[in-house]
Amino acid sequence: MGYVGSYLWRLRERVGSELLLMPGAQVVVVGEGERVLFQRRRDSGLWEVPAGAAEPGLSFRGTAVREVFEEAGLRVREEELVPFGSLSEPGVHEITYPNGDRVHCFALLFEARVWEGEVRVGVDEVTEAGFFAVDDPPGELQGQTEVVLGLYREYLRTGVFQGR
Repeated sequence: MGYVGSYLWRLRERVGSELLLMPGAQVVVVGEGERVLFQRRRDSGLWEVPAGAAEPGLSFRGTAVREVFEEAGLRVREEELVPFGSLSEPGVHEITYPNGDRVHCFALLFEARVWEGEVRVGVDEVTEAGFFAVDDPPGELQGQTEVVLGLYREYLRTGVFQGR
């Protein structure tokens, strides 16, 4: 769907750039050689994992599936997503976008090791994407993505759900 016409866009039409609380999902898509899918945001030029806000009628898993497809062209199934953490700490997951819009995100974090398709970027939000070593991303990361990857590394090390 992209931003224009989305639930968040419709809210912004009414409240401007005021801080909004927004549920969403972030997905660490793992490919061959344990490489992770990173994508470059169109608005900031920073790198991140597929992520986005929920739309009415979608669960956290449904949001994750939709975002991976919209932003990277890959198909994942809800039942194959593994939740590994959550991110809601305001100091980390309150975002001010380049246009001044502010959101405090509450995200469930998933790992996707099973997926289908070829990576293709969603032209509305992403300029490029590819698989890279988790410890060697292709460029500067968006702040919360660094935190998500830290939580993911700790999850891999301990097998325990992570929260921040």
